[in-house]
Amino acid sequence: MMPRIVIVEDDVYLREELIHTFQKVGYEALGPAKFETVEEELEKLKPDLVILDVNLPGKTGYELCKSLKLKSSFPILILTARDTLSDELTALGLGADDFLTKPCHPDRLLARSERLLQTYDKLRSIVQIGALSLDTDTYKLTYGDSVLVLSETEGEIMKLLMDRYPNTVEKSELLRTVWGTEEFVDENILQVNMSRLRKNLSDCGMDGMIRNIRGKGYVLEVERL
Repeated sequence: MMPRIVIVEDDVYLREELIHTFQKVGYEALGPAKFETVEEELEKLKPDLVILDVNLPGKTGYELCKSLKLKSSFPILILTARDTLSDELTALGLGADDFLTKPCHPDRLLARSERLLQTYDKLRSIVQIGALSLDTDTYKLTYGDSVLVLSETEGEIMKLLMDRYPNTVEKSELLRTVWGTEEFVDENILQVNMSRLRKNLSDCGMDGMIRNIRGKGYVLEVERL
C-alpha cells in the first residue's frame, strides 16, 4: 500500500498539479474537501505526509501546523511562497518537519517527501501526542521526566486512546481492539485493567490523564497535565 499524501493548498490549480506530481510516481495523493474542517478531515484520512501551505482561508498554515503537531504523528512539509529565514524558523519552531519555497522543482519536492516518509517509517512504533509518547514495541510510556513500562494489555489500551485522541473511545471499541471481541468478554475486565492503568499513571505523576465519560467510554486529557 503506497503512502497517502494530503495536499493542503487553496490554489486549485497548484493543488491539482501537486497531486498529479505524487500520483504519477505511485503515491496516493488528494486534497481536503473543505478548508473549514481540514483538521477533522486529516484525522479521518490518516495521512502519511501532509504538504501544507501557509496562506490559507481561515487558520494559517502556521496555526494548523501547531495544532496538528499537538495531536498527530504524521510529518508536515511546509510549501509556501514566503521565502524569508524568519518564515522558515517560524515553521520549524512550530513543529514542521521541512520547509520549501514556491516555485519548487517537482524532483526536489519528491526527494524531500521521500526522506520524511522514510524517517517516519522508522518511528512507526512510537505514538506521540505533545510530550506524551508510547513505544508500542516495549509499551514504555514517557511524559516529561516520567517513565512507565506498561503491561501488554495496559499498553494496548493506551495506544488506542492515543490513536483516537482527542476523541472518546467507546467501551465496545476497547473490548474489540484489546481483547478481539465484545461478545464473550465481561466488561468488568475492562474496568479492572483501566483502574490499574489509571493508578499506575497516577503513581507516576500522570493523575487525571484518562477520564471516564459516563455511559460512553474513556478519553485522554493530555493538555490538562
